[in-house]
Amino acid sequence: MAGMVLFVLTRRSTAVCKHRLTKSKRFGKSFHKSSEASMTLENFVEETQLIEEDGEDVFVFPVSFAQQRLWFLDQFEPNSPYYNIPIAVRLHGRLQPAILENVLNEIVQRHEILRTTFGTVDGEPVQIIAPDGYMPLPLLDLRHLPPEEREQEALRLANEEAKRPFNLTTGPLFRAHLYQLSDDEFVAIFVMHHIISDGWSIGVLMQEITALYDAFAAGRPSPLPDLPIQYADFAHWQREWLQGEALEGQLVYWQEKLGSQPPILELPTDRPRPAVQTSRGATTSHTLPPELMTAVNKLCRETGVTQFMALLAAFQVLLYRYSSQTTINVGSPIANRTRGEIEGLIGFFINTLVLRADLDEQMSFRELLAQVKETTLEAYAHQDLPFEMLVEAIQPERDMSHSPLFQVMFILQNAPARAQELPDLRLEMIDVETGTATFDITLSLAEWGDGGMDASMEFNTDLFDRATIERMLTHYETLLRGIIANPDTAVSHLPLLPEEEERQILVEWNDTARPYPLDQCVHQLFEAQAKRTPQATAVVWQDEQLTYAQLNQRANQ
Repeated sequence: MAGMVLFVLTRRSTAVCKHRLTKSKRFGKSFHKSSEASMTLENFVEETQLIEEDGEDVFVFPVSFAQQRLWFLDQFEPNSPYYNIPIAVRLHGRLQPAILENVLNEIVQRHEILRTTFGTVDGEPVQIIAPDGYMPLPLLDLRHLPPEEREQEALRLANEEAKRPFNLTTGPLFRAHLYQLSDDEFVAIFVMHHIISDGWSIGVLMQEITALYDAFAAGRPSPLPDLPIQYADFAHWQREWLQGEALEGQLVYWQEKLGSQPPILELPTDRPRPAVQTSRGATTSHTLPPELMTAVNKLCRETGVTQFMALLAAFQVLLYRYSSQTTINVGSPIANRTRGEIEGLIGFFINTLVLRADLDEQMSFRELLAQVKETTLEAYAHQDLPFEMLVEAIQPERDMSHSPLFQVMFILQNAPARAQELPDLRLEMIDVETGTATFDITLSLAEWGDGGMDASMEFNTDLFDRATIERMLTHYETLLRGIIANPDTAVSHLPLLPEEEERQILVEWNDTARPYPLDQCVHQLFEAQAKRTPQATAVVWQDEQLTYAQLNQRANQ
């Protein structure tokens, strides 16, 4: 499970350099589903043939590198909701469910990946694309419930649906449900498996839903242009291109950058780390106010860095201060859609970069920022190496209690439109809780319309309490305020504690004054305490401890 990513990305994440993806010929093996089990890899290669778009059989294509790793992880832990990507939407207005169902089926026909399941050829995973498919939109009417209960029930059902696992072999890997709260209010939940989707794909899906619904409701045909290629073309191209010199250049950079054994980040936890990493998680949020983000953006302009670089550097300082480790590796997802042909596709394109920072107590934040800028730009220039291949190349020491190469993730995203307007309908995104965590912690920052930023932290609940994570988010804000006040301050001296917490530690917890009798000496007070609690522990030294009775006896010898 380690190393996989489920987080929303934006165009901000794409690299500067652009490569063209030439439309690949659509090669694959055409056969009926009944022949899947008996086909060998040798026969598959020998009988590969050009597939026509209007063929009636099921088509088989190679998986991408990312899909291959996720397929193997699913074999290790089948029927897990860990890789579900849920999108919940509140719809206000006169929704026509039949039209919405037609919209979803149009999208399923546009994107082959939404008609894809996964099988094996000689033990190796392959994509199996159905020539067509029908996607139902079940409607559950909740208007029989009291009005005050409908909202809660709809969200409960949506959360249940978000956690319901997929079967990669039988599919489908994209499903939807609709809940009616009143004549003009609905909640829709769309769920995709990560092996066919990623965060960028959420934006593609929502854009196509709104465009198609607007057209179909008015009796117009689809306004969407034909897709130049499909995800299977990308997977085929990726395997053809990423070899030889192209692969070697990418590998050399990352091996030199990360070394043979990247250090494990050991954050202080509330509970001992389990021997096998778990995926139980939760999320908590904190708001970074507009005035703070305005100051951060000003610092970015002055230092010639992006907002991503500045906020990442601050996060790495936070981890340095928490762990006292000087090498901090943070994972960060990148959209990996630098080719124009794939920007409008739904599919699993996302890649993960490992961004390393080397800190010391004398380094100023400004110096760290320059280092982070250089590292980030280099990583963007070498973003084509799939994370799966990087793990195989470095071969870190296997430890089932940690994810490989990094244990925390950082994400900066432009906020997706929280609401979209149609002539008779308003769509508003709502949050659903999957109850999972991909890494120890994941900090996700999203800009909102007022200039502020939402800082949400997903955390592993087997390691951390919610209060600990809430305090960490508060420390992150305090750190940012210290940075903008004086970016030349050493990273070891930047403020971490807000005034309230500092006062609690220095004043309130040290307020130990107690009234004592003024007519007795200390030894008399101690003897009185020994009589009250003779078996209570009085002193501890290394492996030895004494009760009040024992200590009093020794004192009287």
